[in-house]
Amino acid sequence: MSLPFDYDRVAVGEFGGTTPTTTDFDHARVVVLPIPLDRTTSYVPGTRNGPHEILVASSHLELWDEETGTDVHSIGIYTMPEMDFPFESMDQIVAEIQRIASELIERGKFPIVLGGEHSITPPIVAAAAAKHPNLSVLQLDAHADLRASYMGTPHNHACAMRRVLDHAASATQVGIRSLSVEEAADIPSLRTTIFYDWNMRKDPDWMERVVASLNENVYVTIDVDGFDPSIMPATGTPEPGGLSWHEALALLRKVIEARTVVGCDIVELSPAPGNVAPTFLCAKLIYKILTYRFGRDVRGR
Repeated sequence: MSLPFDYDRVAVGEFGGTTPTTTDFDHARVVVLPIPLDRTTSYVPGTRNGPHEILVASSHLELWDEETGTDVHSIGIYTMPEMDFPFESMDQIVAEIQRIASELIERGKFPIVLGGEHSITPPIVAAAAAKHPNLSVLQLDAHADLRASYMGTPHNHACAMRRVLDHAASATQVGIRSLSVEEAADIPSLRTTIFYDWNMRKDPDWMERVVASLNENVYVTIDVDGFDPSIMPATGTPEPGGLSWHEALALLRKVIEARTVVGCDIVELSPAPGNVAPTFLCAKLIYKILTYRFGRDVRGR
């Protein structure tokens, strides 16, 4: 079976590097799709380098997860070549991302998408929603990303969740601590539930409330600026506050155990020269998500 690309690109590396068990595209349950898009970045650029650096960092992962007692790599993880964007407009870019994502999802693959800027998320959600009706989207992020348009395009990274709501049944936004006056005015009319960073922890059951707000099928989008910048300084639009490593893992595990997560992306990493810790955090986070999602299948063999 041919890969869902029309052009020839060389892969930048395999997620996890060389592992004891390798797989081809047809037999993989998980497909890692690098999308190095950096077209509408509005502060510090560099997200085009995120996918490559995450893949490099992933080659240094240990495969055993001590939390769950699982080595999940044997489910089959296949890494696609980086997408290329020989297009003039964001409309064309969005259409191409949706085409590729649709082919992967229709073939029964679990997509792990490496960004790149957050504008890659809506077309992937569109593809997932076509396969999984009544889809909810869980967003971990510092920013609401609910602008109708920004810097002359509705496909700006600052509009990502507004465009997501064009396709998904609902959204739940966690860790939000930055939004515009216009976004604040629009929120009451949008199909979104927001857990603001400043007060969400006042409720000891806030994670359970996040889970309860989601439908059965869930797509997860993680903007790395949702993390506290003390552990994630390598992003173009940092904000004070945010999720700790263990908060994010606890929330993701609860969601994955209670709902059916159908795909995930990690976006807005802008690698910082000389500091590999944020990049390795992204690689480790992906492997933790896969462990939570597929660990029971491995343990049940």
